[in-house]
Formats: sequence, C-alpha cells, structure tokens
Amino acid sequence: MMPQKSTVASSTARHAASREDPVWVRVLLIGLAFLVIGVLIVIPVANVFYQAFRGGAGVYWKNLVSDPDTRHSIFLTLTVAPVAVALNVVFGVAAAWLITRFKFPGRTFLTTLLDLPFAISPVVAGLMFMLMFGLQGYMGPWLRDHGIKIVFAYPGLVLVTAFVTMPFIARELIPVMDAIGSDEEIAAVSLGANGWQTFWRITIPNIKWGLLYGVILCNARAMGEFGAVHVVSGHISGQTDTMPLRVEKLFQEYNNPGSFAVASVLTALAIVTLFLKIWLEHKTSHELAEARDVGVT
Repeated sequence: MMPQKSTVASSTARHAASREDPVWVRVLLIGLAFLVIGVLIVIPVANVFYQAFRGGAGVYWKNLVSDPDTRHSIFLTLTVAPVAVALNVVFGVAAAWLITRFKFPGRTFLTTLLDLPFAISPVVAGLMFMLMFGLQGYMGPWLRDHGIKIVFAYPGLVLVTAFVTMPFIARELIPVMDAIGSDEEIAAVSLGANGWQTFWRITIPNIKWGLLYGVILCNARAMGEFGAVHVVSGHISGQTDTMPLRVEKLFQEYNNPGSFAVASVLTALAIVTLFLKIWLEHKTSHELAEARDVGVT
C-alpha cells in the first residue's frame, strides 16, 4: 500500500509541475509588471514630492501657507468632498435598498442609470449643470430672481462632484445587500421592530464594510475631480478654485514649486486613501474567514 501511495503522490506532483509556467516566463512577467508600475506610478509620484520639496521644507511650507488662494483651495476641497460624499451615502444606501429589496417595472433600467456618470465625460456633466442652472440655462432666470446662485459658487461644486461620484457607494452596496438577503430584516420586523430599528440594528451592521469601502472610493474621486468642477467653477481664485484647479492655475503661471506643493497634498491624500482601502480589504477578508470558520464548526 505504501509504494502505491508514493506513486500517486509523485504523479500528482509531476502533474502539478507540468501545469506551471517555466521559471523564465514567470520572472519575465513579474519583471514587466514591476517595470510598468515603476514607470507609470512610482516614478511620477516620487517626482511630485521631489519637485515639491526641491527648494527645501521652508519653501514648500511657504507655497502652501503664504498664498491665501492656495489655502482657500485646500479648504474648499476639504469641504466640498465630504458634503458630496454625505449626499452620495444617503442616495447610495437608498438606491441599493430599493434595487435589492423590491421588485418593480424599470428596476433593470434604474440599475443601468446608476452607471450614467461613468459613461458621461465629466466635462459634459459640468456643461449639463451649466445648461440647467447657468444664467442662460433653464432655471437661470428663476434662480437669479430669487437670489440663488448655483454655478460659479459652492453649491455648483458640490452638485457636480456628487454627480460624478454617484455610482461608487450604490455599486458597492448592491452586491453586498444581494448576497446578505433580507431574511434577518424580515425576522426583525416579525419580532416587532419598526423600519428604523431594522435599518440601524440589522441593515447597517451587515453592510458597514461595503459602505465604508464605497465612502473611501467616493471620497478619493471627489477630491481629485477636475473636469466637471472646471466647467462650473468659473476659475475664481480664492472663491471657487479647488486643489486640482489650483494646481493647473499655478502651473500655467509658471509657479512650478507652488503647483507641485499643492499636487503633493493631493497625492498624500490619495496615498492615505490607498492604505485605508488596503486595511479595509484585510479587515473584510479576516471577518469573512472568521464567519466561514464559525459556519464550519
């Protein structure tokens, strides 16, 4: 019996080895992957920080702090992005709940519409808002008569940012809520829980990691939005310039140290977002592994 087992094991090992690519192929592919990542990602990111700190930490800090327009662009980005994310949290949770918990005519069409901001260029999205809320737009005269300013103002920046980032949270929650199902929610209702109690005590804990993952992606996209904001902002320094717009304006003014200083802040925020994403993926996989272990036992 022992020789037979040894023969089976050796044949299995040979079969597994025969399915592997040659060593030189693996080395070549891995080397090409690192080369592409290095050329397209690592070197440009490192160059941003090199150019930003080229004149020293004092010059870098001066470029960020001494210019009031730059300070305002940082403040504006850090206020527009959270508001847009908050709007998308409300919309994303509501849309995911509607699509996964109810069957109605046009459900597939509504799901398709969620991807519309991905299919439309951000510049076109900004133009859409200009045609709707601009002075010569459909609602322009009414807004002007009532003293309401949308475009070339803070509300316009929030609206276009929320529009281009709209699919992220809903698209993250829909598969999560589909996989979880509605059994626990139905059980809670049958035991006497009302709608809000079911939502806060059953639904939110079940979707918390998917929701947080969507928020991270949505926030990263919101902070870096350029095209749509460029159209509706009016390029007013100290009023409607976000960080991406400020980077472009400083670069066009041949103020490279200032441009790279602001760009480094955006890059640092992106790196922080990346690490949050990695941590969240690790946390989610760890919880899923624990849930599988509990299910097995």
